[in-house]
Parts: sequence; structure tokens; C-alpha cells
Amino acid sequence: GERAKQLRRFSIATLRDFGVGKRGIEERIQEEAGFLIEALRGTRGANIDPTFFLSRTVSNVISSIVFGDRFDYEDKGFLSLLRMMLGSFQFTATSTGQLYEMFSSVMKHLPGPQQQAFKKLQGLEDFIAKKVEHNQRTLDPNSPRDFIDSFLIRMQEEEKNPNTEFYLKNLVMTALNLFIAGTETVSTTLRYGFLLLMKHPEVEAKVHEEIDRVIGKNQQPKFEDRVKMPYMEAVIHEIQRFGDVIPMSLARRVIKDTKFRDFFLPKVVPYAGLCAERPQVLLQPQDFNPQHFLDEKGQFKKSDAFVPFAIGKRPLFVGSGARLSFLFFHHPSCRTIRFKSPQSPKDIRRCPPNTWLCHDPRNYTMSFLPR
Repeated sequence: GERAKQLRRFSIATLRDFGVGKRGIEERIQEEAGFLIEALRGTRGANIDPTFFLSRTVSNVISSIVFGDRFDYEDKGFLSLLRMMLGSFQFTATSTGQLYEMFSSVMKHLPGPQQQAFKKLQGLEDFIAKKVEHNQRTLDPNSPRDFIDSFLIRMQEEEKNPNTEFYLKNLVMTALNLFIAGTETVSTTLRYGFLLLMKHPEVEAKVHEEIDRVIGKNQQPKFEDRVKMPYMEAVIHEIQRFGDVIPMSLARRVIKDTKFRDFFLPKVVPYAGLCAERPQVLLQPQDFNPQHFLDEKGQFKKSDAFVPFAIGKRPLFVGSGARLSFLFFHHPSCRTIRFKSPQSPKDIRRCPPNTWLCHDPRNYTMSFLPR
């Protein structure tokens, strides 16, 4: 409704003010990609689970906007926060989590694994609330440092409005939603990217060849370089299509069968993941193949199968996720490493466990070796 639209409009405008969806975020991503590469090189070729390496990186990009600062990769509080976030995200993919989505008003009163998920969510809320309290004590209305400051300033402006949507509870929940949604969707997509490139080493080789040819060994990349790199652009889109992290997309439906212009909209919950799986759209939707996004001349082409989070206006962090993927793979330090799985490519399992609400790749290990 209109109340939710107010918060959404404010959030989008504020995120753009802090560089999301613009070139301004590139410096943050470049810096964080550098920290990630150095952390990966520090593993010295050992097999590791990349989950928290990637979530720390993505989370820090978001933290710099929402909280105005980044965390040290070894910060114990930060790592605890990421574990709570991952646990909450994975809970939604379980059968219990799916039941909770449908019957939350009942299940919140029943014993079961959902109670542990509630504790994790409460821990996340408490963390955000402490950040808000700090910003309240140090707020300068003339110089907002981050998203929280901007929200607090808007609260002051509307303190006499009895119908305002700008109050502390909404601030905590909005910041929490940005933090969880941005971190888990983007980092999970990157985990799929690593897994798929190890499963398909011929694709990784073509990616490196295009990077070396277009950008070179030491030049700092820009997001605009993607127009000169159709294969890399196709790979990033195919990773998002194939991974299909949120196949149900954002749950939206009409409340009754509706005729709109020449379209019939049935009263159902749409399953956006079908767009990426229909043979009418792609010849071989079950295969990971960047050619799905390349024309006969090898140039990038858009596809109706690409709806990774929703049709229409997508969350701004989706675009930032594409930026992060692009700038990570093109970072000068990344060009000196290659991915290796302890398994042979044919033995790598790329399909997630059977869930329909969210697709989280199976846990895996990998090493990062000199190239």
C-alpha cells in the first residue's frame, strides 16, 4: 500500500544518494574486492569453504552505505552477525521455513526449529538497534554519514506527523532488510559463480582470455568496460539465471482474476523461476551455457529468461551485485589467481538441495592458486 511505498521511495532515493546504482559505488567495491583477493591469497592454496569470505565482502559494501563503515574481516562480532544472517537465510529454504512463511501467526507460538531462527533474527535486530543508538547520539543533521543518519533526519522532520512511517521500529527493520537481502542474495550468487566456473573450466579460460585482451594485466577496470566484454557479461547473466537464488522472486499476486489491457492475470502466486527453465525461451535451459546471452556474432543479447529477482523495478542491490561480480573478476589481483576444486569437474554437483523458496548451493571447498 501507500505506507510501504513511502519507505520504498525513501530507501531508493537515499541509497542512490550514497552511490548505489551509480558509479559512486565502484570505489567501495574496488576497495573491498582488493581486501577479498588478499584474504584469498593468504590461504596459500589450501582448500577452503568460500562462504564467509564472500559474505564478508558483500556485507562490507552494504555496511559502508547503511552503517557508514566497514568491518575488519576477523572481527568476531561481524563473523557472528554473518552466521546469524546465513542461518536465517538457510532456514527459509527448509520445509519448516516454508511453512512459517505461510502460517507465521500460528508457528511463532509452537516449538520447533523456527524458534532458533527467531533468536538469530532477534540477534540481528539487536545489532542494528545498537548501530541506530550510536547514530542518534552522534547525529549531525547537516551531514548525514549513512542510510541510518538519513532516516533519523527524516524522523525529525516528520515528528509532528501522526501518520508518519518514519519511526525507530521501521528504521531497524528497513536497515535489517537491506542488510540481509543485499548480503545473502549477492554472496550466494557469487558462490554459484565460483562453483560453475570450476565445473566448466573452459568457460573460466575464455573469461580470463577476454579480460587479458580487453583490460590487460594491471589496468583498473570500470563497470563501463562490460560493453567491450560480451562474453563476461553473458557469463555473469548466465550465473544469475542458472543459480536462480530466489526462484519464487518477491511474492506478488493479484487478489482475484484480473483482465489488464490485453493480458489475463490469474489469482495465483507467480513462480518466476519458470522463466529461466522454459524450453520456449531457451533451447537448453537445464544447461549452464553463456551462449544463452550471446547472438550469432558473439555480442551480448538480453533474454526474457533473465528475471533473477523480479520483473520490473528490481532492488538496487541486484545491479550492485552485477557490479561486484564484474569488478571482482576483473580486479588486477584476481587476474593472477585461478580457481581449483578438489574434485574433477565432472564430479562437481552444481544443483542445490530440493527447495522452491530459495536456492542455496551445496557446501563445497576450493583453492585459489597462482595463474
